[in-house]
Amino acid sequence: MDFLLNPNVAYLFLLGGIFLGLMAVLVPGTGILEIGALFCLALTAYAVFNLSFNWWALVILVLSIFPFLYSIQKPKREIYLGLSIVLFVIGSVFLFATDGGKPAVNPFVALVTSVLLAVFLWIVARKSMQAAEAPPMHDLETLTDSVGEAKTRIHKEGSVYVGGEMWSARSDKPIPAGSPIRVVRREGFILVVEKADRLNKEN
Repeated sequence: MDFLLNPNVAYLFLLGGIFLGLMAVLVPGTGILEIGALFCLALTAYAVFNLSFNWWALVILVLSIFPFLYSIQKPKREIYLGLSIVLFVIGSVFLFATDGGKPAVNPFVALVTSVLLAVFLWIVARKSMQAAEAPPMHDLETLTDSVGEAKTRIHKEGSVYVGGEMWSARSDKPIPAGSPIRVVRREGFILVVEKADRLNKEN
């Protein structure tokens, strides 16, 4: 573990841990990002325990998390995302220090990695915010009474083509593949359908 006592190596693990942690916030649920973040931060903690570091830089690093979380909650908060990135870069660069309190990380390593990570975080976070703001491709409520085609045999399950897309569907009575269908209602993302020609005869 002695290689972790190199401030440059510890700095890269720190950046990796924070980056994976922020990505886990943007893309939750996989578990892989969270595990990777914990692993990198655990190695960084070992280095912090054994190396000289600036407490004020550690505080800035922690504070950088809050404007980041605030920025991704609602649209048009890019200024807070920018503030988070600035605090993150400052805190990480100055975390590991020499005995005189100056940064122990190689300036070239700090500059290149910080800029690359800041640009990547800016792009990914903005894309995530734009995706959250985007309206749904379909208003699911308008699918009711739409007419489409059964792509498979439908009863307890099946597939239909409605509104330009394939949907999972079910019906109270069996419907042969290729039959015209009408959407009666939806249950979540499953459409409940009936055979359209039967509906026309009844009408």
